[in-house]
Amino acid sequence: MHNLLTDIAGLAVGHATDFRLGSDVTAILFDAPAIASVVILGGAPGTRDTALLEPEMTVEHIDAVVLSGGSTFGLDAGGGAQAALREMGRGFMLGAVNIPLAPCAIVFDLANGGDKDWGRFPPYRDLGYAALRAAKPGAFALGSVGVGTGATTATVKGGLGSASAVTSTGHLVAVIVAVNAVGTATIGDTAHFWSAPFERHSEFGDLGWPARFTPTDLAPRFKGAPGTSTTIGLVVTDAALTKAQCKRLAIMANDGLARAILPAHAPNDGDTVFAASTGARAMIDPRELAEIGHVATQVMARAIARGVYEATALPYPGATQSWRDRFGQDGPTARADGDRAGPAGHPLAN
Repeated sequence: MHNLLTDIAGLAVGHATDFRLGSDVTAILFDAPAIASVVILGGAPGTRDTALLEPEMTVEHIDAVVLSGGSTFGLDAGGGAQAALREMGRGFMLGAVNIPLAPCAIVFDLANGGDKDWGRFPPYRDLGYAALRAAKPGAFALGSVGVGTGATTATVKGGLGSASAVTSTGHLVAVIVAVNAVGTATIGDTAHFWSAPFERHSEFGDLGWPARFTPTDLAPRFKGAPGTSTTIGLVVTDAALTKAQCKRLAIMANDGLARAILPAHAPNDGDTVFAASTGARAMIDPRELAEIGHVATQVMARAIARGVYEATALPYPGATQSWRDRFGQDGPTARADGDRAGPAGHPLAN
């Protein structure tokens, strides 16, 4: 297990990264068509082919998911991935034509200092093609790569995160997420992550929560101008789910987003979470879905913190500092106003 999305068999991840542009693409390829749905809770989303993922719509399966930078320009990445899929013979047949499906969501990363003077046509179609073609199983990079390249938060650099877990009945649940939040994944001006109660094996510094929360910690912190943020991701399980059950899984994974970022689902962001099932393991009891969703909530929160923890600053003057740049390579051992508190010791545990 790599603590990554690709811990689930039948998944491959590919990045296209260009630090000059400061905005790139990540593609997730399913070995076999997957049942999927989506939940969009941000007030200003940018998506492609998401309406077909609603449970009442006819289409059941998709071939890939594309997560792109570039705001609405980045929606072209879905077309590039679709072209790569078609070359691979993927898709459903409509007459003599195969039509692959690669729903896409985007983040706004156009104001991060990169060179966005790309001429007549934006580069995202080619980046989507390259990312899909680069997709492979096994370990993949986190932080400032792929769709996480240009991601930022209100306090430190954002990035691409991933995490995985296993339910009590043996179902795998894994997440990949691009953290480009209007708010912050860290608490106030500290190095502590909102996700701390869910951390496993020191995957993002093992700092826990601060011993107490101050009004400053809870005050809103917003990044830049309205419309400059979005967190997008995908949760996958090997449990055999229906399209409606995937929708419920996406809802519960969004709960993890809201536990990891403050604020979340703001009026001018586009927070979007896809959910998919590879169908490799049957659910013995429909009530297993509740635990799968419970685990997805925690895995999403962990993946978000990992995306920030692993990020590096872009190589531009004035670029947003990374978490490690701001707090030290491994972060502080405790907050100045008291010892750290893990899940059993934080103020809300009583």
